[in-house]
Amino acid sequence: MKLSQQCLLLPSKFLLKMKAGIVGLPNVGKSTLFNSLSNAKAQSANFPFCTIEPNIGVVNVPDARLERLEELVNPQRVVPATVEIVDIAGLVKGASKGEGLGNQFLGNIRETDAIIHVLRCFHDDNVVHVDGSVDPVRDKETIDIELQLKDLETAEKKVEKVRRAAKTGNKEAQKEVELLSKIIEGLEQGKSVRSIDFDEDDYLTYVKPLQFITDKPVMYVCNVSEDDAVSGNDMVDNIKELSKNEDAIVLTLAVGIEADIAELESYEERQLFLEDIGLEEAGVSKLIRFAYDLLNKQTYFTAGEKEVRAWTIMKGATAPEAAGVIHTDFQKGFIRAEVISYSDYDAFGSEAKVKEAGKMRVEGKDYIVQDGDVMNFRFNV
Repeated sequence: MKLSQQCLLLPSKFLLKMKAGIVGLPNVGKSTLFNSLSNAKAQSANFPFCTIEPNIGVVNVPDARLERLEELVNPQRVVPATVEIVDIAGLVKGASKGEGLGNQFLGNIRETDAIIHVLRCFHDDNVVHVDGSVDPVRDKETIDIELQLKDLETAEKKVEKVRRAAKTGNKEAQKEVELLSKIIEGLEQGKSVRSIDFDEDDYLTYVKPLQFITDKPVMYVCNVSEDDAVSGNDMVDNIKELSKNEDAIVLTLAVGIEADIAELESYEERQLFLEDIGLEEAGVSKLIRFAYDLLNKQTYFTAGEKEVRAWTIMKGATAPEAAGVIHTDFQKGFIRAEVISYSDYDAFGSEAKVKEAGKMRVEGKDYIVQDGDVMNFRFNV
């Protein structure tokens, strides 16, 4: 059996969901950024805690390849990849001990897959800062410390439990105690878990399952003024230097300008606006793509007359695993995959012409799906 357009009717529980949480101190531009990203309209006001409950928006991942496939195939509908964005209430000092909205904040952020940390990197006397002055390095450290303290509490509770098993001679428990002790030492030194070096097997076996908050991948969004939207400023440079050892993404964004762009009706109006301020594309489009990459995700496509769709998979996924994102039966009964690279589909213009040119490949269970592959699956259930 070949994968058919019947997959249009499958329930969403088979789709791979991704969730990135927008965090930061109160009043740094989180909700304004969220509004720019999503059609959902969070309250945005010049006072702390204007977002009390997490606001959630599902944002399309911009992808020129999907637009090109739509042009070539002319399907009845197009379904892009998406990222779920959560706007989380602002954090203050003492959150790890329950201050402000600390417990709620930490609970909400624990449920996300990645962190988008907004830092205020602009001066404006009309916008109140919760600490009375603008210092993004201090702001970053404030949140880092609170998250590290919460992870330290988690690690210390865990290591006490594991030590009992380790004393009986349990080798796995002894290894876990060793790694937890290393994590505790690093956290006490002000290091996030993502900054601590681990053997890959040890990390996957013992560290990753514990889901430490500071182990989540992070993107720092430096919120700047319109004048600094293109080249950034010294405050942005300081954040880039400070985050070098975290393997983090740093993005410069004029969040207020992005909100103005989002209000414009047409694509042409938005492009003219961007040209006027010297930008090639809206910063939020770049942010969404970066968030997708931050989550270690990539895209493959299915393309037919009924539907052209971008499917989200983990990087390194095999062909059966990719098929399973559509439906678990496709993975269980996987026979083979018919694969066209996006560049070949783009060059030849149709599946039929790709076949004529001998560019369609037949791949088996061990095939590692490449970003942009256009795929059909053969399966038997």
